[in-house]
Amino acid sequence: QVQPVESGGGLVQAGDSLRLSCAASGRTFGGFAMGWFRQAPGKERELVAAISWTGGTTYYTDSVKGRFTISRDNAKNMVYLQMNSLKFEDTAVYYCAASTIGRVRPGQTYDYWGQGTQVTVSS
Repeated sequence: QVQPVESGGGLVQAGDSLRLSCAASGRTFGGFAMGWFRQAPGKERELVAAISWTGGTTYYTDSVKGRFTISRDNAKNMVYLQMNSLKFEDTAVYYCAASTIGRVRPGQTYDYWGQGTQVTVSS
């Protein structure tokens, strides 16, 4: 099985940028769609962005459109989330997850999850 491992979180000010990275431990991300989720205190976990196995299809939740970019490098088994113009409300634990469904589909199941990385945006 594949184990996503996130990195790149931290404490930043509003308006700053961060890039989260997700590496594959165990097997590769080959054939998997990948997603970035986040969970803020007292809130439900939400899907922030997703990318298909080929990288040809992406999804963004409305609140991050135009600010966040998901990408992947299959040769390096890496997935990234570039976050620009960060806002206080982006503060959350961010999780990388892998779906055995290679395409991006509404409500799809993500089967493998990382431990999460904290992103804190000060206002």
